[in-house]
Amino acid sequence: MRRHHWFSVPYPGLAASVACAISLTAALTLTRSSALAQSAPDLPQPSPKARVEQRVGVTDFTVDYSSPGVKSRVIWGGLVPYDHLWRSGANAATKLTASRDFHFAGAAVPAGAYSLFTIPGKSSWTVILNKNATATTAEYNEQNDIARVTVTPTAIAERERLAFLFSNTTDDSTRLDLEWAKLRVSIPIQVDTHTYALGNIQKAVDDAWRPHFASARWLLENGGDLQVALGYIDTSIGIKPTWWNNWVKAQILAKQGHTADAIAAAEQAQTLGKGDAVFEGVFKEDVAKAIADWKKKS
Repeated sequence: MRRHHWFSVPYPGLAASVACAISLTAALTLTRSSALAQSAPDLPQPSPKARVEQRVGVTDFTVDYSSPGVKSRVIWGGLVPYDHLWRSGANAATKLTASRDFHFAGAAVPAGAYSLFTIPGKSSWTVILNKNATATTAEYNEQNDIARVTVTPTAIAERERLAFLFSNTTDDSTRLDLEWAKLRVSIPIQVDTHTYALGNIQKAVDDAWRPHFASARWLLENGGDLQVALGYIDTSIGIKPTWWNNWVKAQILAKQGHTADAIAAAEQAQTLGKGDAVFEGVFKEDVAKAIADWKKKS
C-alpha cells in the first residue's frame, strides 16, 4: 500500500490556515509597532524650538530658532569655531521674518523671511541675512545674501541657553540681540514707521466711504428706511464720490419717485465708472437701461 508523509497530504484548508496565521502575525507586529510609536514619551530636546516676536510701530518681526545649551562646554572658539559660518542656533536654519521693509544695521532689506547666519570672530562678528529662508550651513550661498554687516560683541552674565531678544524698542527702531554663554551680539533695526502710518491713514480715509455705502445698499435691497439710506449714501459720496455710491443713490431716488434726480445720479455713476473693470463688465448695461427707463417715465 502506498504511504504518504504527513506533510505531503493535500489538506484543502491547510494553506488558508497558514496564510491566516501569517497575516495575523503581521498585523500584531504592526499593531505593536504603532503602539510603541504612539506611547513614546514627550521628552526635553537638546536644542528646543524657540520663537520671539516684536512689533515695531506697525511692523512685525519674528525670529524662529533652536536653542542649544552651554552644558559646561566651551562655546566661542570651541563648539562654535571662530571665523566659520554658523547657522546661529541648532537644528534647522534660524529665520528672521519682517512684515514690512526695514534697515538691518543700515542695510536696506525688503519685507520677507530670511535665514540668519553669523561668522563669529574674537573681536567682531559678521551677521548675514540670506534670501534662502530655509538654508542650512551646507546649503548657504553667498550670492543670496541680502545684508551682511559687522558688529562688535559685548560681555554679559552667563546665559545657559542661546536666546534671541528684541531690546530698546521704539516706534521706529529695535535691537535684535543674540545672547549665549557670556556674550551678546546686538544688531540695530530701523523701520520707517512715519511713512507706513501715513499710508495707513490715507488708505483708511480713502476707504471711509465704504461703510456708509454698504449700509445704504443693504437698506435699499432689504426694504429699509429709504430716507435713512439716502442720508448714508450722501455721507459716502461726501467722503469720496464713486460710481458705486452714485449708482446706489440713483436707485434710492428712483424708488422714492425722484426720477430726474435718479437720472442725474446714474449719469454721474456712468462718468465715474468709465475704465473701471467691474462697472464696464457688469453694471454698465444695467445703468444705461435704468436711465433709459427712467427717462421714459419722466
